[in-house]
Amino acid sequence: MNIKIREMTIDDLKTLSSILTTQFDDFWNISILESELKNDNTFYFVAVLNEEIVGFIGIHIICDEANLMNIVVNKKFRNQKIGSKLLDYILGFCEIKNLSTITLEVSIKNSYAIELYKKFDFEILGKRKGYYNGTDALIMTKYFDI
Repeated sequence: MNIKIREMTIDDLKTLSSILTTQFDDFWNISILESELKNDNTFYFVAVLNEEIVGFIGIHIICDEANLMNIVVNKKFRNQKIGSKLLDYILGFCEIKNLSTITLEVSIKNSYAIELYKKFDFEILGKRKGYYNGTDALIMTKYFDI
């Protein structure tokens, strides 16, 4: 599978708009993504397969720390290592930016994502009660050697 990863553009939002809530999870809407793209401290990337966006990932940087805003793969393309490729890409991006950490919140019910993050050396640091519509979230962080 020849996945290419590139920076997300405003034009990509047109494509994502029609598929965001049907083929991706209903987590954010296009207006939120648009405002994220306009923020100088956020960076979003898309995974493309045969000219089709099959996933995306975004971070928000504050000082020398990143917060993983989201990582999403089209439901039709899950379990094909696209999430791993996106995560690996963003971690490399963080290292190039000389960041010290990347932190995220993940639902305690999302065992697949938790295992993925552990595979990439994220550590569980705590819990946010009721973070996802009443469901607790784990706070996970990866430290970079800078």
